[in-house]
Amino acid sequence: MSKRPAEDYENGGTPLKGGEREQKADVPDEVGEFEDEFEDEFESDDEILEAGVDGRPDAEREAEEKADNMDVDQQTFIVGRNKLEPGQTMSPDLSTYDMLHQLSTEWPCLSFDIIKDGLGDDRSTYPATMYAVAGTQADPSRAKENKLMVYKFSGLSREERERDEESDSDDDEEDAEPILEHKAIPLSSTTNRIRAHQTPASDSSRPPTTLTASWTEAGEVLIHDVTPHLTSFDVPGTLITPQQNKPLSTLRMHKSEGYGLDWSPLFSTGKLITGDNNGTIYVTTRTAGGGWATDSRPLTGHTGSIEELQWSPSEKNVFASASSDGAIKIWDVRSKSRTAALSMQVSNTDVNVMSWSHQTNHLLASGDEDGVWAVWDMRQWKSSTTSVKGSKSSAVASFNHHKEQITSIEWHPTDDSIIAVAAGDNTLTLWDLAVELDDEESKDTGGVADVPPQLLFVHYMEQVREMHWHPQIPGCVVSTGSSGGLGKFNVFKTISV
Repeated sequence: MSKRPAEDYENGGTPLKGGEREQKADVPDEVGEFEDEFEDEFESDDEILEAGVDGRPDAEREAEEKADNMDVDQQTFIVGRNKLEPGQTMSPDLSTYDMLHQLSTEWPCLSFDIIKDGLGDDRSTYPATMYAVAGTQADPSRAKENKLMVYKFSGLSREERERDEESDSDDDEEDAEPILEHKAIPLSSTTNRIRAHQTPASDSSRPPTTLTASWTEAGEVLIHDVTPHLTSFDVPGTLITPQQNKPLSTLRMHKSEGYGLDWSPLFSTGKLITGDNNGTIYVTTRTAGGGWATDSRPLTGHTGSIEELQWSPSEKNVFASASSDGAIKIWDVRSKSRTAALSMQVSNTDVNVMSWSHQTNHLLASGDEDGVWAVWDMRQWKSSTTSVKGSKSSAVASFNHHKEQITSIEWHPTDDSIIAVAAGDNTLTLWDLAVELDDEESKDTGGVADVPPQLLFVHYMEQVREMHWHPQIPGCVVSTGSSGGLGKFNVFKTISV
């Protein structure tokens, strides 16, 4: 996956909306005598009927309307495809959002992760609060200014709606301004990818231990304990010592930098997989004494760089890898041969990102460098020993709506028909795979050509790099991008999901 520098921000245009039709004035039942200035325009009642409602024959009017409908796709502005004209700007339609906030940071972030908190699951109250970690991408000339950032987002209010008088006083708190607090841990290199993991505390009165793993441009994987940094947001007087900013461990077994990184959700103490640009994958496990042990023999088999790694949500020894060689492989860490159990060629170009469904464990989603994303049923894949070299499986669903590289993809945490996709065309799209292709009503896309009926929502964000669903706020999406050299976070919830 290439790293693209932040570019100057260009806002897009406001979508056109149809105005209200002009209403005819009421004519009294009784009127005085007047001269009809149009009395010579028609010779007979038959001509009046033939002329239709706008003074033209119905057949002519209907033919023109049909031509207009056929041409609508050339007039509709599609975000991510159409280019803005000079002087045009684009703003979101706030009526389509339950919540929308845009926050700036000093430096862009290639990657971030959301931290689960103790505020409750399935929450829908406003203003919302959430926590996250991110790694910066400072200007190369100022690489020493890179940091691991620990964030608290608060005051995330909902979009205003028409309110009853009785509810005005109750909603005052919902109108709070968003606040972004942070704690910074100094780093000397850009973070390619960061992931967080939590270990439950032995004492229920204490918060879980929150660990982060940061894959850096320097080719090292840094493991930090950010528990005190998170605690400091909500416990006044908490001090962060220089020792607490130091990594618990620095992993240096890789010979090049990389992007593939994931914590196992089924090992509470901590089990990590990392993959580099040489196609090499290592497994690192936390020991009983609190140290870190990396397997001496790596897992190999890809001929390109490792772009994405994800553990199985249901089998603790199984994980998947996606590579620039266009293949996805399934591995079992217990294998003595250190080779993949399943391998499938899913693309003719780089597979940048991948997501394993937590609801339907045999489904994987992938996103490619050419803008195509797809869903795969692993039950159709054959083992590496029986598959034909170069064979390619058929996708359950495949979409080429995006015209630039896919930069992030993720299943909805509780609904396996909903998926979010981010791309280099500055858009983040939400999709509903439950929409049936043979449903006539679902095929109606308002006359716009080449828009799949499964496309639910399009959100515009400059240089969007990565996005995640919030696991405790249903329908809430958080994404990171850049504009004018600054980092940007978007936090939003649509009325569609």
